[in-house]
This record gives sequence, structure tokens and C-alpha cells, in this order.
Amino acid sequence: MFSARLAWDTPANRLSQALAARRRAGLEILDLTESNPTRAGFSYPAEEILAALADRRALLYEPAPAGLDCARRAVAAYYAARGRTVDPTRILLTASTSEAYAYLFKLLADPGDEVLVPRPSYPLFDYLAALESVRLRQYPLCYEEAWRLDIEALAAAITGRTRAVVVVSPNNPTGSFLKQHELVRLADLCTRHDLALIADEVFADYALAPDPERVASLAAFDEALTFSLNGLSKIAGLPQMKLSWIVVGGPQELRCRALERLDLIADTFLSVAAPVQHALPRLLEAGLSIQQQIAARLRSDLDTLTALLVDHPAFELLHLEGGWYATLRVPRTRTEEEWCLNLLDHHGVLVQPGFFFDFPSEAFLVLSLLTPPAVLCEGLTRLLGAGL
Repeated sequence: MFSARLAWDTPANRLSQALAARRRAGLEILDLTESNPTRAGFSYPAEEILAALADRRALLYEPAPAGLDCARRAVAAYYAARGRTVDPTRILLTASTSEAYAYLFKLLADPGDEVLVPRPSYPLFDYLAALESVRLRQYPLCYEEAWRLDIEALAAAITGRTRAVVVVSPNNPTGSFLKQHELVRLADLCTRHDLALIADEVFADYALAPDPERVASLAAFDEALTFSLNGLSKIAGLPQMKLSWIVVGGPQELRCRALERLDLIADTFLSVAAPVQHALPRLLEAGLSIQQQIAARLRSDLDTLTALLVDHPAFELLHLEGGWYATLRVPRTRTEEEWCLNLLDHHGVLVQPGFFFDFPSEAFLVLSLLTPPAVLCEGLTRLLGAGL
């Protein structure tokens, strides 16, 4: 009776079962996985945000598939403030980056076609692809004192049914940015094999240090058909506002054909609400203070983590360049699952195992750098003590 696209075997894993039991019992949980900025103790300019949503223009229904002109100009201004010129006509609004991926998979792939995605990375790709009847093939990110994209392995993963390559910059959870020399080779591969390049840049505003080799953004990159994704969820700490966007780049003919087809897809759904579109200029402005608080938290938590690790050489913080997460290599005295269950059951500390993000080996634990400082410090102290 139901579509095979939804035939997922999703039983609760042991960690989620243990977490639910601990919550039912009312026991202490030091959550080092918090990724929701609205629950991480930041000060939101509530009056400014609420006032932005009271625009009377939102009472008028204006079905604009790519998004209202005022909102697309606000996105263009966001890029201009970062030294990048983006024509508003290249911008298409969506309700989320998940919806942006759904639009792009519809645009680029027929059922059974393939999209290349990085490993390790965020597990949501599996579900998004399955809902569009698209197959995923992975290419590795390799770690050798820092993360790098394995171009040779990526090239070897291309088949006759490959339609696009996804890069996440900075990646979740590795915190690694795409580099200029990697982009040159990646663009060449995409051009030679008629592949689109999808650049997920939702964490791009959270670089931890400057790097001239870093690709800041692929917005309006024209060497290959390119789609850059971003939105309010991360850059302004406003996931509840449900507004993201796609910036289309590439050779003019391909770009125009892509925009025409995306416009048709978006016109079918018309999912982005008028209030948030009219509010976007003011939300981006209000979001600057939230972004600054998040950036300060990331650096503070990273400093705390680095300082606590000094006396624990058995634990290694993997190099990260940006984003909201940190990865610890921990002693292989236990499996990742055993590490996580032990920390939760005996120390009240919640962390994520590397296998949640498809790390190819063990043992790694992933922590959120959004965690309130006091919680992070106590949780890490218990975590490091548990390794003795």
C-alpha cells in the first residue's frame, strides 16, 4: 500500500533507548550534542524579530516561485557584505536546505541516478535522496593532521548515472572547508563528466581562523553548473523561521536552463511563507548579534576543550577549521557505542558516536561547540575521567 521509498528500517538504537529511559527517570543529562541555537542560552533580540514579522505586506498573497524580489535582494545584500556580487535573479528561496536538496535532486536526477556525497558527513542525505528515488555514492574525506578531499577516490566513484557532487563547506562534523586547489580539480571533473556541483555552505560564516587557501563560497561560481545553499537556520541562528536559498552559478546557457526548471518546481509547491520573506532584511540584521554570540561560544568552547585535553594525551582533538562541532579520537578500549552508553549511564554525559556520521573507523566522539560553557566543562571533565 505504501511507497518503497519509505521502507526504512529505523528501530531505536541502544543510545536513543538509554537516553529516553534516563529522561523518563528524571536523571541528570549533561548534553554535549546540543545543536539548536534557540536552546543554547543565547540572547535573542526578541522585539526586533517579532516586529519584523508584523509587516502588513504579508497580508497580500504574491505567488512568486523564486521568492519575492525584496527577499532575494536581501540575500544578495548578505553576499555583498561579504565581498561577493550575486545577481538576485540567480537566487531561489526555499523553506529549508532540506527542501533545497529535494528541489535539486528533482532537477538533476531521474529515479536510480546517483549523487556523490562526502564521508564522513551528516546522515540526513540518505533520507533526502531516498525520498527522491536517488542513490548516493560516497567519496572519502581523509584525515592526515587535517582533513582533505580525496579527489582520486571521488573521480573513481563517478559512473554513467552520476548527476551531481555534493560538497559541504565547512563539513559537518569535520569542520573542514573546501580548498582552492580542490575546487580547481573538482570543477574540471564536473565539467568533463557533465555533473552539477552542490555546495552546502550553511556553516560558512563560522570559520575559526583565516586561511587564504579556503573557498569562502561558491555563490555565483561559473566554471561549472553550481548550486550554493545557505539560510537563516545557521547564519542567523533562526531555524524556526524556515527560510533558505539556492544561488545558481555556471555557464550562462546551463544556468538559465536550471533556473527555468527550478522555477517550475518551486511554482508547484510555493512553500516559502510571505511573513518571513518580507521580514528577511530585518531578520538578517537582527541575526548578526546572534551570529556573533555563536561565534564567540564556538571559540570559547574550543579553548576549553583544548585546555582540558592538555593533560590527557590519549584523547586527540581532530583539526577543525569551522562549523559547530568538534571530533575527539578516543582510546579504542571500547567501541564507540560502548563509550557513549558508558558515558550516559554512569556519568550522565551525552555525546554522539562517530558512526552516526559514517566515520569509516573507530573510535570517535562528536561534540557540539554550541554547548553552554559550564555544561561543556563539566561534561568534558567527566568524559576524560571515564577514559582513565
